[in-house]
Amino acid sequence: MRNAGDAGYIRNITGKELAVCGGADSFLQSAMWGVFKSRFGWVSRAFLVDWAGAGERSLLVLFRRFARGLSMAYVPWGPELPAGFSPAEGRQTRVLAGLAQKLREFLPRDTAFIRFDPPWYCEEGTGGIAPPPGPPLKRAAADIQPPDTVLLDLKPSPREMLAAMKAKWRYNIGLAEKRGVTVSRPGDISGLEVFYRLLTATARRDGIAVHSLAYYRSLFEVCRDAAGDRPAPEPRVYTAEHDGDPLAAAVVLCRGTQATYLYGASADIKRNLMAPYALQWQAIQDAKASGCETYDLFGIPPAGDPSHPMAGLYRFKTGFGGTIIHRSGSWDYPYKPLLRAFFNTAEDLRKKARDRRKKTPVSAARKLQFPKKSIEYPDKP
Repeated sequence: MRNAGDAGYIRNITGKELAVCGGADSFLQSAMWGVFKSRFGWVSRAFLVDWAGAGERSLLVLFRRFARGLSMAYVPWGPELPAGFSPAEGRQTRVLAGLAQKLREFLPRDTAFIRFDPPWYCEEGTGGIAPPPGPPLKRAAADIQPPDTVLLDLKPSPREMLAAMKAKWRYNIGLAEKRGVTVSRPGDISGLEVFYRLLTATARRDGIAVHSLAYYRSLFEVCRDAAGDRPAPEPRVYTAEHDGDPLAAAVVLCRGTQATYLYGASADIKRNLMAPYALQWQAIQDAKASGCETYDLFGIPPAGDPSHPMAGLYRFKTGFGGTIIHRSGSWDYPYKPLLRAFFNTAEDLRKKARDRRKKTPVSAARKLQFPKKSIEYPDKP
């Protein structure tokens, strides 16, 4: 067998219809995701990659033109490799660089670089962070998908899952129930309007930018029509209320054996009722009842640093138990190094500005205006 990462290891790449990605492991590599992102300025292309001696796997590539003469390509949580092939032992760089070289002929001429979010990860306590790729790949100024997250195992019983949580989390779930917090899951997308009102309140409070309501509504519409995806994606919106007041909301995507907590929001009122805890617990139980085996809380800071602007998010998500995992983040293979360097500098400035907003005191943050992002992708999908 040839060296797994060199470009010659890839026997052939063939352009295909998006349907070829219908059976991808991750929703971010699925046909549904390609259709969804195509609605918001991205061009989606699907390929079948023949990994010589190991089999074929589909590959979703997104690309977008930002200005005349400047485009980027992006592979979210890819490539997915054939069974039995491991990117360990320094092979990550060769796999990604070889794939970038082979893909070049399929991309627009003005593509400055291709960005990868490799799906490979390690568990915390077994080696720290996933081994990063090296030259000729370069670390991106900002990650697109969250490199660090918490995975809950849904195979144990509900009693066992509760026992694995921190004691305060079990207490807060019970407290919310005792004080009359109820969690509902509308059978259609009507709950999105409540979710979006809470999301905009959260954005003002925490200094974050959000998409339009149409963006989130489109996700539900595309999933509803994604007949070619197997497993079929099912987005769900949850709302936690008390005496008619919406207090928390979440969007969870169930697909096959994987449930992913994509978006969450909470109100400024009645925070002592611990509604987000009850909401998460209901979503976790529903995912288990639907046959999901893991629940991805989808994004935490890399460590429990109390000075981090999102330290509260780390505490909240890790309190439910589960396994903390680390990926290597976003990496670029430059086709046009000078243009890629220009883009990277602009992206770094934008990231620093966003981080400053997150650190702004709440009283001041509420006075800020949060413009729509000039680049359509968020730090989460």
